[in-house]
Amino acid sequence: MASLLNDTGTPIVLTPAGVSSRPKMDHKPGPLAAVIFFGLLAAGLLFSGYSLVSDISDAGTRVTTYLPFILLGVALLIALGFEFVNGFHDTANAVATVIYTHSLPPNFAVVWSGFFNFLGVLTSSGAVAFGIISLLPVELILQVGSSAGFAMVFALLIAAIIWNLGTWWLGLPASSSHTLIGSIIGVGVANALMHGRDGTSGVDWAQATKVGYSLLLSPLVGFGCAALLLLALRAFVKNKALYQEPHGKTPPPWWIRGLLILTCTGVSFAHGSNDGQKGMGLIMLILVGTVPMAYALNRAMPVDHMTQFVAVAQVTQTSLAKAAPSASVADPRQVVSTYVRTKTLTPEVIPALAALAGSVGEQVKSHGSLARVPAEAVGNVRNDMYLASEAIRFIEKDPKITLDADTKANLKAFKKEIDDATKFIPLWVKVAVAIALGLGTMVGWKRIVVTVGEKIGKTHLTYAQGASAEVVAMLTIGAADMYGLPVSTTHVLSSGVAGTMAANKSGLQMSTIRNLAMAWVLTMPVAICLSGGLYWLFVQVF
Repeated sequence: MASLLNDTGTPIVLTPAGVSSRPKMDHKPGPLAAVIFFGLLAAGLLFSGYSLVSDISDAGTRVTTYLPFILLGVALLIALGFEFVNGFHDTANAVATVIYTHSLPPNFAVVWSGFFNFLGVLTSSGAVAFGIISLLPVELILQVGSSAGFAMVFALLIAAIIWNLGTWWLGLPASSSHTLIGSIIGVGVANALMHGRDGTSGVDWAQATKVGYSLLLSPLVGFGCAALLLLALRAFVKNKALYQEPHGKTPPPWWIRGLLILTCTGVSFAHGSNDGQKGMGLIMLILVGTVPMAYALNRAMPVDHMTQFVAVAQVTQTSLAKAAPSASVADPRQVVSTYVRTKTLTPEVIPALAALAGSVGEQVKSHGSLARVPAEAVGNVRNDMYLASEAIRFIEKDPKITLDADTKANLKAFKKEIDDATKFIPLWVKVAVAIALGLGTMVGWKRIVVTVGEKIGKTHLTYAQGASAEVVAMLTIGAADMYGLPVSTTHVLSSGVAGTMAANKSGLQMSTIRNLAMAWVLTMPVAICLSGGLYWLFVQVF
């Protein structure tokens, strides 16, 4: 076979007939595509703006100054910008294999992926969104509407955008999850140092370790499982065409083509469901800080549910008081806040949590429903609920705390009630993030697609390699979403392609592998330094 070099310096493999098997990705979208793109963008902005104004009006928020709303608008644009740039990287994870196996035309594949990213965001559970928030310093979450709270949000989002854009420009598949979590750690460390504490005290390291393991293991799972799946296909499916590079623009056999399209769809949907939630969680944090009357508490919870809420709070208070009957606490909120921040168990923690549970129940009972909580009390009610929920999460995992089965069941029920009251995502937030992520997938896809499709292995991607990598990516990301873990879509897919190349003995382009490994290793420390520095700067500015 003849070989030429394309504009990226990568060999173009020619079939005996002289037809390149490299997909044509230089076709420019027509005017209709531009109209649809900007139409969707305008529709998303209008719907979000209308919903936001309606929610604020329905909550009876009084406007005394427009500064918080200006900050809200800027913060929302930055958060949606993060999701838009996120799409630059992660389109490649879904479409590279269907493009390089000629299962779908490039532009159609990108639109297809964007649509299912959109659907994935809309149907997401929210578990990942609030898992990300739990990594943030507790004092900044409790005072998210303060200048330090805004500095935190701006710093971590801008740091993540800078790194994502830089790696995208270089054509390196980098992890948006890795980047955002590094940015969160950077803010936490900087905040602790600025308050004279040990930098390690500014981060929930147990949760960060759990997330870190998922990010560390996901590329290893992608590499190993994709390689094993390819070897299994070779053992049980003897169709030689599956293990050879495509001839010209010939699509694969119908069943493997269907599998590739199905997995492309699944990866796009799973990516939207997992990665889209990161922006949602931060947007909710922004909304709680700027317009707490509308978004600090779930005003949609029905009035008749409040009786159950109050009853569960009272039962939980009684159970905890029996578990630690002798201790008395002067300031329960401060004791629980210190425990959530330091994870240091003292004799006052359980009775303080009991008092806090009783206080939350009494506050809800006195107002009748969450929608009737007055503006001056909303912040305190939500903060008490947040502290109680986080304290219960740590108590459930603390081996030093022994509670009877009834008390554990009551704590679990109470946590569910307060999470339903505080951890919710309005439809318009999901729509805004879905549109930002979906449109982002349609814009900056080519650089990363070329890297995944041409620069990882030394040969053209075969049908079986594409299917193996995509199946593993889809299942890994879907499983992570079920357990509320943020994983790197980028690392799972690109390592899966590398695994199939290794299993197929096709050879790996070590320069690309080194660059990918370097980006993987540097993402966390660079994001930590960037966000920590920006947080310090923004605190001085604000």
